[in-house]
Amino acid sequence: MTRLISTDFLKGEKKRSMRGKKRTTKFQTYKNLLQNPHESLPLISLLTFVGYIEADRRRRRRQSDRRRRRKIFVICHRESMAGGKIVKAKPARGAAGSSNHYQGGISFHKSKGQHILKNPLLVDSIIQKAGINSTDVILEIGPGTGNLTKKLLEAGKSVVAVELDPRMVLELQRRFQGTPFSNRLKVIQGDVLKCDLPYFDICVANIPYQISSPLTFKLLNHRPLFRCAVIMFQREFAMRLVAQPGDTLYCRLSVNTQLLSRVSHLLKVGRNNFRPPPKVDSSVVRIEPRKLAPVVNFKEWDGLVRICFTRKNKTLGAIFRQKRVLSILEKNYKTLQALQLSQSTDDQMATDASVLGDSGELTMLTDNDDDDDDMEMDDGEKKGSEFKEKVLGVLKLGEFEEKRSSKLAQADFMHLLSLFNQAGIHFS
Repeated sequence: MTRLISTDFLKGEKKRSMRGKKRTTKFQTYKNLLQNPHESLPLISLLTFVGYIEADRRRRRRQSDRRRRRKIFVICHRESMAGGKIVKAKPARGAAGSSNHYQGGISFHKSKGQHILKNPLLVDSIIQKAGINSTDVILEIGPGTGNLTKKLLEAGKSVVAVELDPRMVLELQRRFQGTPFSNRLKVIQGDVLKCDLPYFDICVANIPYQISSPLTFKLLNHRPLFRCAVIMFQREFAMRLVAQPGDTLYCRLSVNTQLLSRVSHLLKVGRNNFRPPPKVDSSVVRIEPRKLAPVVNFKEWDGLVRICFTRKNKTLGAIFRQKRVLSILEKNYKTLQALQLSQSTDDQMATDASVLGDSGELTMLTDNDDDDDDMEMDDGEKKGSEFKEKVLGVLKLGEFEEKRSSKLAQADFMHLLSLFNQAGIHFS
């Protein structure tokens, strides 16, 4: 017994079963029916075909239900390190680029540098390399949810945590409340760059990367001196800290940091060790302040280094021939000479000399990228400039005229600064 299948019926069933999917093999047998509609099939084949269609409808209905549930929420059955469950809610319309990430009901903001360490093996490695003693008072900056704080409390005597976000402060108090660590943890809510730091022996921190430079020098200026600091930095910043003369990343930051401390690289940290992951890799650096501070005027030092590193790959002779550099140095030279002449009659002016010299013009120099031709002096001015010859004479005396800043160490800069100061040329 045969029965003719309608062409319109097959076309409709094919559209419904093939919507958004690849063609399945169960319809290959009946493909020719659309091309040859006058052919007939046995009744058993028709019943089999209808069964295939009904099974495909049920399969597509189950897939649609799963997709609908997946769009609403996905619950990950993994306990987070801060407690609670990780819930990825359905993003709101237009919020595809949002930087908020949730953990235990707390949203982390990338714009504020909130990247929480989630790898417990990495936390143990940092604690081990820090060399913490059982009698140490530990300073932690940006503790977050307390993953690193817990290990620090187990290793040291007490922990002083400085946190800006009040939500994280509450999370720390909730996490350690009722535990033996509650009496050994002190939380300070505030900006670490603005608040006064208490006494501490060692600093271990995973800091927001946007405060890396000011925080480093705030710690180096802290008194009394601490033993060492083990800090997580952005990898490029960390490589600048440890760069040596001749390296590509050797810069003013390298010179100033190594003048006050000994810096060493401990380990590299991938971005997947954080929640939420940052866009860059990180590195852990150990900073040990020098017990004997260098005998140098830091304003003079900073002024010299700023000028030298405006174009670190140019020779010092070319840098100090620039018209803007010579005008600033000549202005300071004349000002200090006038103050020295009036020192015997007006002592107040002598005490204010450092204020008058700190005019901020050296800072403006670093932001100026004019062409070299615009900054060079004309031939007529070169011949008549006694001050220029005085500056170049200092460079020739120390054999610095053909040297480059990128190749000089701290001892070379100290020697150059002393030569300039002996000639009466100052940088502040």
